[in-house]
Amino acid sequence: MTTSLFTEYVSKYFGKLISSITEKINGKEGAQAYFFKTFLKKNETTDLTWNALESNGTVAAVDVVSMDSSLPLKKRDSIKRASGVVPKIGAKMALNEKQLSDLKVLQLKGDKEASLVVKLFADAKKLVEGVSERLEYMFLQALSSGVTVIDEDNGAGVRIAFGIPTENLFDTIGDVWATAATATPIDDIQAVLEAADLKGHVITNIFMDRVTLNRMRKTTQVKEAYAAFIGFAGNVAPVPNLKKLNEMLADEQGVQIIEVNKSTMIEKSGVQTSVKGWTAGAVTFTTTLELGSLVYGELAEKTSPVDGVAYETADDFILVSKYRKNDPLQEFTSAQALVLPVLENVGAIYILDSTTKAA
Repeated sequence: MTTSLFTEYVSKYFGKLISSITEKINGKEGAQAYFFKTFLKKNETTDLTWNALESNGTVAAVDVVSMDSSLPLKKRDSIKRASGVVPKIGAKMALNEKQLSDLKVLQLKGDKEASLVVKLFADAKKLVEGVSERLEYMFLQALSSGVTVIDEDNGAGVRIAFGIPTENLFDTIGDVWATAATATPIDDIQAVLEAADLKGHVITNIFMDRVTLNRMRKTTQVKEAYAAFIGFAGNVAPVPNLKKLNEMLADEQGVQIIEVNKSTMIEKSGVQTSVKGWTAGAVTFTTTLELGSLVYGELAEKTSPVDGVAYETADDFILVSKYRKNDPLQEFTSAQALVLPVLENVGAIYILDSTTKAA
């Protein structure tokens, strides 16, 4: 490895570019806010492991004790732990000989600096934003299924399960939600709320994908319930939009729906495919919007940098580097991170599969 062919531009613009990308991915430039950034808090780990503690969180009423009697001994909350090693994610891109020659031509022209800088650092922008896209995919996968999988290009990967209790997983009571005439989404939601209530959990938020939301809105049960809620007396019950549906659910159940509609471009073996992290048909119930931590560690290369490589850090945990190699001549940009979105207090997370009918 050796320094970039364009060291003057790297020293002048590399740090500023990474700072501007960081601002964008943190939602300061009108960009779409990432769910994982909205619902997870950052948490740095020094030993490169993650731990998700879960307490049963119940509060029992104290006893009435007669005068001069000893106090009864109460049981402490039970604590469960899920843990593992924080995985490494990242990628690199290269400028080939032809592209580097073209950049050299721009440099010699003297008045093409802006165009040169855009092309020189385009890969850095793609890679840093790509890390956030991967984390978003992993978080949505975890929140909708309790499990996230980090795939590798060779087909191998790491499977991380956060331990959502099996008793917190539900199928529909009536028909699946795609069967508009006979599905009973309100009954299904009520069943989950009642099960949570028995464990001392007060559900406040329901996450679901757009397709599932639209299926719910168009069911006969939901349309008739909404018609009754607004006092509609016509022959054809109206279909509520999300805002109206949430008004009804907040009034009658004390919950609100959060729509998830996010696609991620995944590249494997050179082929790009648009995928959704959210499990189709999953409906996730939570008691809070503080859902866990974005656990990250420090890369060995950050504390032991390689000579000739230019480094910058994005968003506290993404290490971005720029360098070149010969035979053939190529200039590389890489982005890597030790990071994992971790769900916490999973005993208070409930998931309903709206595509499967209970036996």
